[in-house]
Parts: sequence; structure tokens; C-alpha cells
Amino acid sequence: MAEVYEFWTIIISLVVVKLCHWVYKWRNPTNNGKLPPGSMGFPIIGETLEFMRPHDAFQLPTFLTKKILRYGPVFRTSLFGAKVIISADMGLNMEVAKTNHAPGAPKSLARLFGENNLFVQSRESHKHVRNLTTQFLGSQGLRLSMIQDIDSLARTHMEAGAKNGGLDIKETTSKILIECLAKKVMGDMEADAAKELTHCWRYFPRGWFRFSWNIPGNGVYRMLKARKQMMNLLKETVLKKRASGEQFEEFFKIIFGEIEGGSQTMSIEEAIEYIFTLFVLANETTPAVLAATVKLINDNPKVKQELRREHERIVRDKTEKDETDLTWEDYKSMTFTQMVINESLRISSTVPTMLRMVEHDFHVGDYTIPAGWIFMGFPSVHFNPEMYEDPLAFNPWRWEGKDLRGILSRTYMPFGVGSRLCLGAEFAKLQMSIFIHHLCRYRWSMKTETTVLRRFILMFPRGSDIQISEDTQVDNSAG
Repeated sequence: MAEVYEFWTIIISLVVVKLCHWVYKWRNPTNNGKLPPGSMGFPIIGETLEFMRPHDAFQLPTFLTKKILRYGPVFRTSLFGAKVIISADMGLNMEVAKTNHAPGAPKSLARLFGENNLFVQSRESHKHVRNLTTQFLGSQGLRLSMIQDIDSLARTHMEAGAKNGGLDIKETTSKILIECLAKKVMGDMEADAAKELTHCWRYFPRGWFRFSWNIPGNGVYRMLKARKQMMNLLKETVLKKRASGEQFEEFFKIIFGEIEGGSQTMSIEEAIEYIFTLFVLANETTPAVLAATVKLINDNPKVKQELRREHERIVRDKTEKDETDLTWEDYKSMTFTQMVINESLRISSTVPTMLRMVEHDFHVGDYTIPAGWIFMGFPSVHFNPEMYEDPLAFNPWRWEGKDLRGILSRTYMPFGVGSRLCLGAEFAKLQMSIFIHHLCRYRWSMKTETTVLRRFILMFPRGSDIQISEDTQVDNSAG
């Protein structure tokens, strides 16, 4: 009996020693140099729970501010089971972005986009899809075709909302976006296929950033299941169109080399991956940012009034010319609207806008950032009082006289930086501007209890509904 007791005592002791060693190694990772200060939290879980705690979307998270006070602007941590360096140093963020090109993301996000996705493969493949996206969503493509579709869809959805007495900003924007992209990319879709495509979206907002455990019934499982359904649906639609000889839209003409005698630029499988990624990225960013922008406008009567003046003028000018549809020149004339959007993007960028996988050991001062770690760059400069007076205040007039076309500077980086700079930036600003234009033609208000939170992505726990009335001053003055 004593021997059995001694045996199990030894086994348990060895397990405890091994466990303690594992915890020590986790909390004190090895490195060729000196790591930035910080803490790694509990094994595997790290500090994810604190990092993902919901916070006011228009202020930097408490997690970040507390860490900066304790460790400085650059520190180490562990999130989603990965080793992470977080930086609030703008100069370092720019330097890392220039020298590292692989995207840094949790495994759950990598699973969402797929291992063979051209957006996340080599620098060359990413450059290829950037060129393709520029043709599709660049200023020339937007000017020639996209603006008319967005204008028509926004007008239609706004009229329907006014008749019903209200609409959900995020949901409505998402519908406009998907209908617009689907038409431009896929052409006309069967009603059942379009409905199923829309149904799949509900699984993505809750499953973006989380641990990568794929267990039946959990968020990652549902997300991957929805991804598979969407991929099959998109591929089936493309193959049917190609087999029937049906005319493709310009996007697939570019891919299949049907423009100016070019050669096929990617396989059907790669094209489906590309379309899926384009849809997901667009649908989970612009609608939420626009809903947050509408909340900011609603809470600032002077901003709302100035927007109304600007869009009343545009409507009157078009009425005098006997025109209805918005043009590229109309969009460019929305100066104050662009100021509002810039300010909204500044104050709502309270998450890392630069994510990289460190490709080689990177030295900063006395510290070494190891290869293989994820680097997250926060745009904390957006809240620097030396750069922006009263930075927590929503003040579109601070952009008066500045270049409103710029999407990146050393003091402004809502769309990322470097080779991963968001190619849909102009498209997002165009959609937001047109939506605000049509919204300002009506009397509207957002519920005062509406709140905007962040849990990495923007959240609206009480919805993003507005009350909207067909009785408008704009139409009366224009008539």
C-alpha cells in the first residue's frame, strides 16, 4: 500500500513540475534578444478575455490604456492562443508595415478566409489581387458604373424605409452593399440563391475574432459551415452561368481573360475565394461604420443641420437641371459630408488597423520583436491631443481646409498602412456619402438609447434603428 502511495506521489509530483515548467515557459517566452515588457496571461487563453471586453467604440479600450501606463507604447501579450506584440507607436507601426507583408490574424480568421486565399498568400499573389481589385473598386470603376447602382439602391431602400416609418441602418446598408456587389460580380442571381446568400451572413459577425476551436455548435463551427455553404453557392452560380453561355459581368471578364485578349488570370476556385473574401470584408466593415456615423450625426444637431444644408443644395441644383441621378461630380461636391466621414473614421478607429505576421526578428531600441509573432498596431495617434485638439470630441470642422481625399498619413490611418492598405477605402466612402445624402432628404432621428460598443468589431446591442418620415423640407424646397 505504501509503495502504491509513493508511486502516485511521484507521478503527481512529476505532472505538477511539468505543468509549472510549461506555465513558466508560456509566461517567459524565449527570444534571441530582449522582449518588450508585458505579460502573457494564462496559458492558451492569455489575456484574450480582457482584450475582448466590450468598450465604448469612440474611446481607446481600457485594456490598451492600462497596458500603456504600465509598460509603455509597445508591449507583449497573448491573444487567441497566439503570441502578440501590441504597439501604439505610430513610427514603429509604419516601419513594421513597410518591412513585413504577411497579414497577422488569429487562426479563426485564417480559417474564415481559407488557406488558399490569394489575399493571405505570398506577396506576389496579394499584389495580383490588389491589381484586380483596383480595376474593380478603384476610382475609375466607381466613377463609370458603381455610383449609379449605389445611388439607385440607396434611394429605393430609403423610400421603403420612409413608407414603413423606420429602418435599421446596418441591415439596410448591408443589403445595399451585397445587392450592388452581387450584381457587379455575379450578374443576375436566382431568387432562392440570393436569399440563401443573404441568410449565410448572420453567422459571421459573431465568429470573426475568437479561439480557433472548431467544435460542433460553437461560433467557429457555425462560421465555417456558413462559409462552406456560401462557397458552394457562389461556385454553383458561376459554373451554371459559364455552362449556359450567359453573359458575365466585367469582373469575370477580367478573370477569364475576355478583355483586350488577355489570358485567364486565376482559376474558378481562386475566383470564388476572392469573391467570398471581398463580400465578407465589405459587409462586415462599411455597414457598421456607417451606423456608428449616423449615431454621431444624430447626437450632434449642428452637424446634422450642416449636412442637411449641403444636401439640400445638391437636390436644388439637380432639380434646376432636371436631373435625378447622382454623378461623380455631385459626390465630390459633398465637402462637409467627407469631413464628417473622416472624423467618424478617426474617432471610431479604436482597434488595431495594422495587423502583420513578423517575418524576421525586428529590433526596436533595446528590444527584439521575434519572427513568427503577430504585430498589432493601434492608431492611438487619432487620440493624441498634440495632433487633434480635444480628440474625444466629434468635430468634423477640424478637417476644414485639409485634403479630404487622403486615406493615410502619419496622423491618420483608419484603413491600415503599407502593402495591406484597404483597397475598398474609396468604395466605402462613396457608399457612406450616398447613403447620408439620401438620408438627409428625410426627417429622421435615431433612438437615444442606441449605443455603439466594440468587441474588436463594432456592436450595436440595442440595434441601429432610425425613425424616418416622408415629410421632408428638401423635397419641398426643391419642388
